[in-house]
Amino acid sequence: MPQVSVQELVIVIAAKNNNPTILTADFLRYSGIIPGDWELARQPVFTNSASQVIFTNGVSIVAETNRVIFIEALADKDVSVIAIPQIARKYVETLPNAEYQAMGLNPRGYASFDNSEESACNYLSKTLLAPGAWQEVGTTPVRATVNYVYTLERGQFNLSVNEAALRQANETTLPIVLFSGNFSYKIATNSKEEQLKNLYKALSNWQADLDTYTDIVNNKFLVPEKVVAPTKSLVPNVFAMPAPAI
Repeated sequence: MPQVSVQELVIVIAAKNNNPTILTADFLRYSGIIPGDWELARQPVFTNSASQVIFTNGVSIVAETNRVIFIEALADKDVSVIAIPQIARKYVETLPNAEYQAMGLNPRGYASFDNSEESACNYLSKTLLAPGAWQEVGTTPVRATVNYVYTLERGQFNLSVNEAALRQANETTLPIVLFSGNFSYKIATNSKEEQLKNLYKALSNWQADLDTYTDIVNNKFLVPEKVVAPTKSLVPNVFAMPAPAI
């Protein structure tokens, strides 16, 4: 039975009139947002509208005029060493007077089936979609992206499912199905105290949200009885992710 392999976690914090020029490696170190021994993977990027710093441990931070994005490559990381939830909290604690408006937590991962080119396409077209004449248009099987919106007790969960191919080190490609999740939280702005309290609470939900994502994908989408036999088709030769959502 295929299981989702979570490759990336993204935290997006919307902030009105955010100043991206303050985001530097020195600012992050001297304010205690990141440990002092983190090393840059490449030279930071600075413009008037966006700044980006990328570290060798797979963490990157992007500041734009309306949001701050914390990205961490997970691969085989244990959940106990995931860094960005605490990094994002320290960032907010360092800049508590910013006008924070919303937060999104976005886990991204994929499931692989077999090495046949048609497996990912077949999963979407025959497992997630109902058969019909609309699938018979064109010279190759239809490819699709399916979006789901769930209302959970603590907020809204969006899930986008689409096919792709993962380029491997030996230059071969592995057919995969991408599962891109988004937990969306609005931050109350009645008072600064309430705003920060709600933002910290949303950040503290990160592990529960990640568990919910993997549970839904593994136990609702990748159950054994829904795995289908492959038929001939094509998949794109890219591993493309949608832009981070809030």
